[in-house]
Amino acid sequence: MNIDEINCLPKPYCDLYFEESISKWDEGLPLGNGLLGCLVWGDGHPLKFSLDRADLWDNRSAKETLSKDFNYKKLIELVREQNQDKIRKNFDNCYSNPTPTKIPAGRLELNFAEKPEQIKSSLKLDKAMAQVDLYFSNGCINVKTYLHSEKKIGWIRIEGNIVIPEITIVMPAFGVIGEERQDEGSVERNISVGSLDKLCYPHKEWFEENNLKWFVQKTAEDFEYGVFTLENEFKSGKDILFYIGCGNEEEDWVKQSKKIIKEAMSKGYENMMATHCEWWKNFWEKSSISLPDKMFEKQWYLTNYLFGSCSRKGAPPMPLQGVWTADEGNLPPWKGDYHNDLNTQMSYCHYFKANHLEEGESFIDFLWNLVPEAREFANTFFDSKGLCLPSVMTIKGKPLGGWPMYSLTLTNQIWLCQNFELYWRYTGDDKFLEQKAYPYFKKTAICITRWLEKDENGKLKLPLSSSPEIHDDELEAWLTPNSNYDQALLIYLFKTLGEMAKTLGYDEYSKWDKVLNKLDEMAVNEHKVLMLNENEELKESHRHHSHAMGIYPLRLLSYDNNKKDKEIIDATVSNLELLGSGLWVGFSFPWMAQFYGVQGNGEGAAYQLKLFWENFCSPNGFHINGDYKKRGVSSLHYRPFTLEANMCAADALQEMLLKTDQGVIKVFPAIPEEWKKGDVSFKNFRGWNGIKVSAKMKSGKLISISLETSKSAEYIIENCFDKRVLTIGKSGQKTIIDCEIGENLKIGINRDEKCIIYEA
Repeated sequence: MNIDEINCLPKPYCDLYFEESISKWDEGLPLGNGLLGCLVWGDGHPLKFSLDRADLWDNRSAKETLSKDFNYKKLIELVREQNQDKIRKNFDNCYSNPTPTKIPAGRLELNFAEKPEQIKSSLKLDKAMAQVDLYFSNGCINVKTYLHSEKKIGWIRIEGNIVIPEITIVMPAFGVIGEERQDEGSVERNISVGSLDKLCYPHKEWFEENNLKWFVQKTAEDFEYGVFTLENEFKSGKDILFYIGCGNEEEDWVKQSKKIIKEAMSKGYENMMATHCEWWKNFWEKSSISLPDKMFEKQWYLTNYLFGSCSRKGAPPMPLQGVWTADEGNLPPWKGDYHNDLNTQMSYCHYFKANHLEEGESFIDFLWNLVPEAREFANTFFDSKGLCLPSVMTIKGKPLGGWPMYSLTLTNQIWLCQNFELYWRYTGDDKFLEQKAYPYFKKTAICITRWLEKDENGKLKLPLSSSPEIHDDELEAWLTPNSNYDQALLIYLFKTLGEMAKTLGYDEYSKWDKVLNKLDEMAVNEHKVLMLNENEELKESHRHHSHAMGIYPLRLLSYDNNKKDKEIIDATVSNLELLGSGLWVGFSFPWMAQFYGVQGNGEGAAYQLKLFWENFCSPNGFHINGDYKKRGVSSLHYRPFTLEANMCAADALQEMLLKTDQGVIKVFPAIPEEWKKGDVSFKNFRGWNGIKVSAKMKSGKLISISLETSKSAEYIIENCFDKRVLTIGKSGQKTIIDCEIGENLKIGINRDEKCIIYEA
């Protein structure tokens, strides 16, 4: 099969199907358009539509974060005094305050006179549409729902041969100012801080105008929002449109919301559906895969669907739960915030290779727009020039506090920088490098170098160091500087700055090289296993593989080109196998799959991904964190929902199919033997320097590699074919070349030129 003939739309077996009712909100059918989110679930008595909007936040700061003692100098002082009580009082306990927090929008409910005898539901990925069929003793009701991909409205179409039900808007159970609040306490420390009733707002106001209904909920600030529904009956049923509007008291956001929903209704169901589906068709055409293992294929498409649903340019990037804030009467897990010690970075790791750059730009734009906040936080908390965002923050870039060794550290900012570097690498856009990536890295380095000091050996050290989330929040978590986590990030920062400066022709590269040369290498023990720091080893199973950042995601160690690095990677992976997965959570497994991918171990990578998808994901694909099915894969059985592991798993699968990060294009570098018995292909995966790669393997034999680039450049491709004599076709010409199997060949490709490689 020609690669260009591959159908990019997800196949029907990638869709979600349920033969029984969905009883939990976090197992609902997920819909999203980057700004709005909806989960369809319930037993039909009622049928529920849990609503969310990405920018619904209560941004009231905890008073501790506004204190004069909320700063890095004070933290250093208390750590050196070993004053755990004050550390927690000044920096950690404020996270238990209800605000700041992400807040849910509310819920729509279809109320039937009786509970259906049977209910079936499905989610069609190609059209991003949910369908629920409800069977009653006297007939059937069919409900179709989608969130328009561009117009940002939701559409529910109800059809059937029995009485069409009414829809009810259900408000979140916020507390009311002046009324007694209940206090249910924490569900689990630092996961939920209790009931929505802790958020005390003015009474909601209800309005009705012909077939249009809505409420306005004012919050404790000047921010307010509302859910709007507009109904229209037709011969065989009813259309219900919904929209979530928000603004402040000075804006006429209510008028604008009413206009948006009325204009959508006037366009009609068919016209709106057509434009909605066209957006998703274009989305799916960006890249595709076909695998012998259909579970893996389904999970890749499902993850890309989730990504396209909760990340769009022009909308806020996904926080912990994307656009699906918890609908269970409590504040969302970890308050639905932005965690920059793994979660945001992993959530935005796969989109580059999946070629969904525009959707991923949501995160790049977010970080760039928060430069003023990052500058202010660097100044007020770290007493420094440059940039640094809090590692646990609000949508406005403000700190929430929390375990300070992870929520208020310097080096997590470097991990945020990586998104800028990867965007430059994958696009090959040197203008972006000059105008955004390099300045962002440089200003981050300015903040960090403020705190680097020479030790007795002339090596640069931080005043405080840690390794997420080793020793939790105990005093032991303050590791002797520098931890391997911090060291890897520092090496990465100054190494990358030097490479960027050389690319741009800046003399500053020598300055960054001098700092790099004053950093120790990452610490290893006598067995060449990466340690936590130079005097402590990882001795038990742990969820966060932070000590091995140098392997992935930073890729500081080269498995193929450096014998010493290879030995360190092999030894570290073997040690993780020895320690086991007893204290792992969901994201630990795809991270381990990444390590195996670096080794070229397709069996290990596939096994870790299978463990993750089968044991740590809800039936709708959501990552649930714990081994909630209690299958013995991990001793942690809780089920708070987050998204980062979904994206990391998709990235790990992509790394099994294509590698380009070492400057060499290598197809199918880590696929399991079983897959080689069938057909394996991918189309339009993006590699470094603006290249798009497609490849097909049939019964273990590489058939073809197709290349297309957005810039004229020379590319290096490893000969993964079974023969040394190859044909290169481009610009209507064919060239026969001789290249040893496993060796590299160089091909110059012009911008927008297509090139295909196959056996002669």
